[in-house]
This record gives sequence, C-alpha cells and structure tokens, in this order.
Amino acid sequence: MKQEKKTFCRVCEPACGMIAVVEDGALTALKPDRDHPVTKGFVCHKGIYGLDIHNDPDRLNVPLRRNASGGLKESSWDVVLPEIAERLQNVLETYGRSAIGGYRGNPMAFNTLFGPSYGALMSQLGVKKHFSSGTQDCTNKFAGSGAVFGTQTLHPVPDIEHTDFLLLLGENPAISHMSFLSIADPMGEIRRASERGAKVLYVNPRTIESARFAGDVLHIRPDTDVYFLAALLCEMDRLDLIDKQALENRGQNCQELLAFVHDYPADRVSSVTGIEAQTIVDLARNFATAPSASIHMSTGVNMGRQGTLAYWLVHMVSLASGNLGRRGGNLYSAGFYSRASKAGTTRAEPEDIVEGPHGTMRAVNSPLIGLPANLMPEYIMDPKDPIKAMFITGGNPVLSVAGEPKMRKALASLDLLVCVDIYRNASADTADYVLPAAGAFERPDINLTALGLQHLSNIQYTEAVVEPGFERKPEWWIFEKIAEHMDLRSRFEADGPDNIEEDLWARTDAMLRSRDRSMAELKEKGTIIFDETPSDEIFDHVQTETGLVDCFPAAFGSSLTRMEAIFSELKKESKDQLKLITKRDAHMMNSWYANVEKMKRKERARNYLFMHPEDAKQRQLKEGQTVSLASKSGDVEIELKLSDDLMLGVVAVTHGWGHQNSKGMSFAQSTPGVNVNRLLPSGPDSFEPLSNQAHMTGIAVEVRGL
Repeated sequence: MKQEKKTFCRVCEPACGMIAVVEDGALTALKPDRDHPVTKGFVCHKGIYGLDIHNDPDRLNVPLRRNASGGLKESSWDVVLPEIAERLQNVLETYGRSAIGGYRGNPMAFNTLFGPSYGALMSQLGVKKHFSSGTQDCTNKFAGSGAVFGTQTLHPVPDIEHTDFLLLLGENPAISHMSFLSIADPMGEIRRASERGAKVLYVNPRTIESARFAGDVLHIRPDTDVYFLAALLCEMDRLDLIDKQALENRGQNCQELLAFVHDYPADRVSSVTGIEAQTIVDLARNFATAPSASIHMSTGVNMGRQGTLAYWLVHMVSLASGNLGRRGGNLYSAGFYSRASKAGTTRAEPEDIVEGPHGTMRAVNSPLIGLPANLMPEYIMDPKDPIKAMFITGGNPVLSVAGEPKMRKALASLDLLVCVDIYRNASADTADYVLPAAGAFERPDINLTALGLQHLSNIQYTEAVVEPGFERKPEWWIFEKIAEHMDLRSRFEADGPDNIEEDLWARTDAMLRSRDRSMAELKEKGTIIFDETPSDEIFDHVQTETGLVDCFPAAFGSSLTRMEAIFSELKKESKDQLKLITKRDAHMMNSWYANVEKMKRKERARNYLFMHPEDAKQRQLKEGQTVSLASKSGDVEIELKLSDDLMLGVVAVTHGWGHQNSKGMSFAQSTPGVNVNRLLPSGPDSFEPLSNQAHMTGIAVEVRGL
C-alpha cells in the first residue's frame, strides 16, 4: 500500500516541509510539500537526500559491543543495557560522579524528545562535564545576548522583507541558508529585497555564491570583524548619526560604549581589516541614514577568537542606529512560546567567567553553554580528576573538533565509551558500545530549534513516518532504559511504556498553552502559524537588572583587554601571512552527509585547498598540485585549486572530511578527503573565554609545494 505523509527536514533551522512516500511500511521517496503554509514547496537537496541516509545500508541496525578480541560485534539490547549500567555503576563507585561526561552533536538540536530523557539520566548521575558541538559554532551568541539582554534566548532577527539595507557578516545564505534566522528560501527573500531597491552587502573574506543572486561583497580579513563593527559605531558617532534617543531610552552604559569604540576609528582598523578607511566611513553613513537597516552575523564570525564581542557590537549597531525593534530593522520573534520575561531575573554576568582547571572559561552552569569541546582530551586525561566514562550522542568529535590525534588517544583511554548514533562513525570506532538510534523519519518531532528565531512564527509537528527499522530505538528510549537498569528514576517505571511519549511532550504542551494552543491541536493541524509579534516588543523581553539593554557589560572587561592585545598582534603580522577559513559547501553538512554518494560525484569526491592565483604564483604553486598545508597545530597534504573569489592572503578548505578510518561508513572511507580540523588549535587558549567557543577561522598557515 502506498501512502503520502507530511513531515519536515531536520537538517537546519527552517525545517522545510516535505512529503514522505511510504510503500508497504518503507520510506521510498521524499519530495517538497508545495502546500506547506510556511515553506511553500521550498526544500534543498540536503532535505531530499535524507532519503539516502534513511536507506543507507551502512546505517546501524543492531547494538554493537566490543568483544574480548577488541572488535565491535553485533549484540542485543538485552545484553548491552545491563552491561552498560553495571560498568557505569563501577565507574561511579571507583572514581565518583566527576568521572562521567557527555558530548552532544548537532543532530540532537533537531531531536526534541532527546533532551528530557538524556538530561534526566545525566542529572541523576551527577554529571557536570558536558560538551557539545555548540562550542564549535554558536555558543558565542548565547553568551553575547546573555550579557547584553540579560537572557541568552533573545536573538533579534533581520526584517528582510521590509528592510532598506541588509548587512550580513560571515554568512552565505545561498549555500548554508541562515543560522539564528529560520526562514525558508533565504536567497529568494534576499533577491526580492534587492529587486525592490534594498541595499544588500555581505562582509566576507571571499566573493561568496550568494552575491551571484543578489547583493555585493565587501572583503574583510578573517577574524577581524569585531574591529570593523567597532569602527562602524565609532564613525556613526563621529558623523553625529547615532540615534541618541534610542540609546538613552533603551540602553544603559551608553557613554562607556561610545568611549570604547572611539579607540577603533576607521583609519586605525583599516590595515588590520583590509578595508579602506573611507569605505568604512561611507558604510557607517549609509547604514545609519537608510530609512531602515538590519544586520546579522553567522558562523564565519562566530568561529573567530572574539565572536561574543562581535555579536555584542552587532546588537549595538542595530540599537545605536535606531533599528532595534523597528520595522525593517531587527525584530523580536516570539515563536510558539510566550516567555514569562521579567527584568532582574538574571544573575550578574561576571560570576559566569571562572578559572577552570585548564584556563579561564565560561562557567558550565551557564544555560546553553557547556565546557569547551576543545578541552575534551584534557578533561578525559586529567591526572587529578579524569573522565573515565563518556556518552557521545549524535556527534563525531574525532573529526569535528580540533586535535584529531589527541582526541583519538583520549577516547581510547576511557574505561567506558558509549556512542548513540545512526552510523558507526570515526568516534564510534573507539567505543565499547555503539547503539543504533532511530533516524529523523523514525520518530515524532517538532521544529523546536527555530523557537525565537523565525521569520514567520510557527510550530509544526511530524509523526514518525515509518517505524524504526531493525533494532533501532529513539534516543529517549535508550537513556530511559539505562536509567531503569541502574535503578534510577525512569519514565518506564513512572509512566509505563504506553504513556512515555505523552509525558515527553508535556513540556511542549505547556509552552503551547502560553499561546492558548495545545499539543492536541498541533497534532491535529500539523502546523500552527502565529500572528506576527509587534516589532517593539523586543524591549519587553530584556531581563537585565534595570530592564535596559546593557551597552557595555561588565563581564567583558578582560576580553576587551584581550581584544586590544589581538589587535596589536594582527598589526605586527607579516603582509605575506596566509589565513585559513572554512569554505561552506552546498554538498556537505559537517560530516552528516559524508556517506551519501549523490553528494560526492566527480570533482566533489574530495575537498581541496582554495587559493588566490596571485598567492599561488608568489609561492610557485600550480592548480592540481598536491601541497603541504601547515599551521602551528598540524599539517595535511591536499590538492590545490585556484580561485580569484578569495581575498589575497586568504585560503579556504571545506570541512566535514577525513574519513580514512571510518570503518562503518564504506563510501565515506573510500572518498575520505582531508580533515582540516587537524590544523586548528586545541587545548587551553584555543577558545574564547566568554563563550568557550572554539577558534576555527583566521588560522595562520603556510602552504608549500611537495
């Protein structure tokens, strides 16, 4: 029997609507949902190729258990669950609660029912050492908003539909959509804005693909955006274009902000950013005098050394130009949850910066921010307080975190490593147990990740399109079962197996009730669209002690000193110093799609080092040549491609590769490419202390022929 079921993609924030074709209980096709009220038939190939992941013969089907000879062999839930429970208990009794840690990968952000059960188990085990992929891409935004607005969940979104000037830093919507802005077909929206006369400007070290469709590119040297933003504010003030009423009515510590940015005028930052001083002055004038203007930044800035400060200044550019909370500027997105916001409910930010065992960092009790993943090996192999047992869920830190050799050594040293995933990836190859998780189309879900980030506020629900195949289980089931086997509190005991999912949805139901809706209504309708929130409502959700936007947070003190030190360091750099950035690829999504053959056809079967022809000529290098790419942290050999899209002095490599040793992913292993993360710094001082965010862009490198 053939059926068509409504569902949605779980790859990125827009959660594009799709139609799943199911024949005799098997998923046979995915296609755009042209009747979807929000995404209206838009879905990219990554969503459609979710079918290939679902039906991949390399998917995990049964639990794997490492046997006495050292190999991973098929087992059963009846065997592995009590063994894991017993070994966890032994670690607790021998080493104590601090000896257990956990790492959550990016897919868990798109898996709503994972959190309650995983969190309950970790809490009962007393786990304090939490790591996640968040410190690889976005924790700076939580830290930045927390300092400025008093809440880490407030992220103003650009009103592209009505703006007259759209300024985008470190993002490439045509390739990777947009992060911290949930919008279907972002390039379509940007094209429409451009066609009606809006100015669209991308600030990026390369001429990105998005500019082929709409807008212009302003080249900037990698990891210098914070100085560019400070200079914009400085020049706006020098031109007397600051909206003083907006600052005085909505902000505090405003004069301190303006005094600070005056240390970074356009003529001072020009040599560091690579942008002419007059260009910065003209941009400041044009942005501030536009009828409306919006600003947004993404991972290309997040992954630098000062992403939190850059996000702070993004907010300040919006506020100081009078565009925060204004139509055509940056607006508040409520989503399906009406937050009970109240000024003064957050504690003082300076207390969140602590001196940890491996250097200064963000405290782990800060919401949405865990320990730096760059320090996982240090915590695991800490001679005084080691991690001896660890869960890795939906992640692959061996390849996605800096320092691959050190990470492999650390994971191999654990007494117990449990990986929960849909693949036996590079990290799982070192595990004692590899547990097969249900995939995106084998479980119910909502688009939770987009909450508070949506262009159009909505919530949608999908049932499980098909039942989990073979012995696969949803992550919530796995963690509830481990709790049950350890005689801890478990929903299996409290609710019974027939009522667990209803209990897991209780949080969502409560959130929906805040908007006078319910889970029952959502399941019936599939999608609920909410009325647009008035633009000025953003200021009703500021939760600082005074209820005002903090324009110069006290927590930034040492980081502002660090900012000047980095500036001095950049000023002294040789003009010939090459800087490495990540080149986003429409046919790679971190390491999620590494085993999908359709994504790696012909020239896409490997990744490359991209370099400007003039930089190559200076080094006597030619296209197609294998070169050595080296940093202070490591080196790789990689094929060279020339591209005049790059700014002089900038080289780029696509990440998500390096699967030579991924034994459970046969196609990925046959087309491994190079793991560029080997070149990134790891360990102490490899992350931004304000947010624990890894330093992953603007890396100093050398390139030479072999």
